[in-house]
Amino acid sequence: MVSSSERQGQTQEAKAQQGQQSQQGQLVIIGGGEDKENNCTVLREFVRRAGGTQARIAVLTAATSLPREVGDTYTGVFKRLGVEDVRVINTERREDSERSEALELAEQATGLFFTGGDQARITDLIKGTKLDQIIHKRYSEGAVVGGTSAGAAMMPDVMIVEGESETNPRANVVEMGPGMGFLPGIVVDQHFAQRGRLGRLISALMLQPAVLGIGIDEDTAVIVSGDEFEVIGHGAVTVVDESASTHNNADGTLKDEALAVCGVKLHILPQGYRFNLKTKQPIVKE
Repeated sequence: MVSSSERQGQTQEAKAQQGQQSQQGQLVIIGGGEDKENNCTVLREFVRRAGGTQARIAVLTAATSLPREVGDTYTGVFKRLGVEDVRVINTERREDSERSEALELAEQATGLFFTGGDQARITDLIKGTKLDQIIHKRYSEGAVVGGTSAGAAMMPDVMIVEGESETNPRANVVEMGPGMGFLPGIVVDQHFAQRGRLGRLISALMLQPAVLGIGIDEDTAVIVSGDEFEVIGHGAVTVVDESASTHNNADGTLKDEALAVCGVKLHILPQGYRFNLKTKQPIVKE
């Protein structure tokens, strides 16, 4: 029999765990090509989730080879949307991710935004550093982490580094590598409809143990809160669910040979639709 003191301890532990889960921040994962000049629907929502006009936004330019120009662009957009406190964290060398100035900016931020470019640069320059630790810490404390294009691709624990577009699923059509680990067990691809990337997303699912692939169109985002995400923007999100797959030939396929995949589920979700990542079920808009 469980004593009253043990029950009280279990209740307090459950409440603490529930508080930790509710405190965790949100992810704003953008498929690239987002509007920066007109209504800025996607970036506006990132700002809103990060604290609105009171947000403290840190723009991380690790992915781009033009950090000053790109940093200035996003600083201008966020300030035009009403945010006064926008800072840029440039990490052109890995040691920049250990600088006290960069760490302080990340520690103070309510929204951390990764720009586009090359996702491999993000992991090369930030993953495993003190800056990486602080970004994850801030996310666990409730900060919003956003990213566009390369900044979207890096969100899972295993990411697409590069690969062919407009192709059928084939062996060796994509290269995978370690991601930043904000969205484990999932593969994310960006510029999805615009570059015809369904084949490479399915190929990526065959290469690593994730069972869900999320393809995000341009000027479109998924906002991940707990076990669910919501779609916003002008395109759509494609979800490939391989969990109920009945057959694939990945084990016996040689380089450049076509992949067979049977029994996968496909969901196309425009703005306002939601998806439960735990049950792998769409939440139909009423």
